[in-house]
Amino acid sequence: MMHNVKLAEGVYSVGAVDWTMRSFHGYATPRGITYNAYLIVDEKVCLIDTVKAPFTKELLERISQIIDPAQIDYIVCNHTEPDHSSALPAIMEKAPHAKVVLTAQGKESIIKHYQQEYDFQIVKEGDVLDLGRNKLHFLTMSMLHWPDSMASYLEGEEILFSNDAFGQHICTSKRFDDENEISEIMDEAAKYYANILMPYTRLISKAVSKTGTVPLKMIAPSHGVIWRKHITDILAKYEQWGSGYRDDSIVIVYDSMWGATEDMARRILEGVSASGVTVKLHRLTTSSLSDIMKDILEAGGVIVGSSTQNNEVLATMGGFLTYLKGLRPANKIGAAFGAYGWAGGAQKNIEEFLKVSGIAVEPSDLSFKWVADKDGQERCFKFGLEFAKKVQGNIK
Repeated sequence: MMHNVKLAEGVYSVGAVDWTMRSFHGYATPRGITYNAYLIVDEKVCLIDTVKAPFTKELLERISQIIDPAQIDYIVCNHTEPDHSSALPAIMEKAPHAKVVLTAQGKESIIKHYQQEYDFQIVKEGDVLDLGRNKLHFLTMSMLHWPDSMASYLEGEEILFSNDAFGQHICTSKRFDDENEISEIMDEAAKYYANILMPYTRLISKAVSKTGTVPLKMIAPSHGVIWRKHITDILAKYEQWGSGYRDDSIVIVYDSMWGATEDMARRILEGVSASGVTVKLHRLTTSSLSDIMKDILEAGGVIVGSSTQNNEVLATMGGFLTYLKGLRPANKIGAAFGAYGWAGGAQKNIEEFLKVSGIAVEPSDLSFKWVADKDGQERCFKFGLEFAKKVQGNIK
């Protein structure tokens, strides 16, 4: 027997909890991942999203405890990425008469992914699906975070099935926000936003504003817990992040070959700390990219350092800078530093990457041959102190 969580009358959570998954296409998930799917049993039966293919059997078992899967009338694909849709072919075998409800971009994606033509029902912003006692309204959320993305709102029960918006990568035995430690949930929500949605920040406010037009008893995302008590809190956070909010905190990210760049990083940190500003230090060999980006999300400043190897940054740093460039953090000041042997190059490369990532670069003149001497160490400390003041001034 499976334990199906009831959200409201005729509405159930029937997805899967992947407790042991530790990576999601490069995103470290030490707390696991969930693939949430929801079943609405009304005059018409509707399944909201499916699960990742390896959990198809579990999804079918959960549905079968409530109804015969053949009774499903509609399968809504809010987003067609395989973690939400790869069980669809197997579900359609059990429910061959079901309509697949999705956006036009979603139809194209499903056909391409699974080489199948189903009975598609294309929906757009404002379309309504009458289930009987309740109606399902569709809200397009293109590029949050794929072109096909949308959310579905269940009128009557006032539940927003938000797919990847408002999600978190965390496994819990309790499925609602108020049944868990909220600080942990919010921390994972920030990490999720930073690593999945940050590139689309300019679209967030518009998407969040759509939720303000309808009453909400719950937000049911496709990853993590269901929001029912802290709805205003998570909406406020998305509004804040979507506005490009940053505080005066600073994140230092580095990697070092023989310890010289590490010594510089620690002395810069001491300077920042002396200003009273909150600072965090990450070495790339011991911190995950997703944890680093979570700290960068609200930071006003980012200082990046690498040893030079073959006139380039270290390979670990190259990976980080590419990841940073793709996420495009907004409204931040950055700087570079590092030690080198017979020739430099890393600092210049870092500065170029920061610029194309949308970060305003503050020249540092902190590129030292072999190691920083006493004068160089003092310069690192002083730079950290002055950089912190500039970040504080930028916030004001």
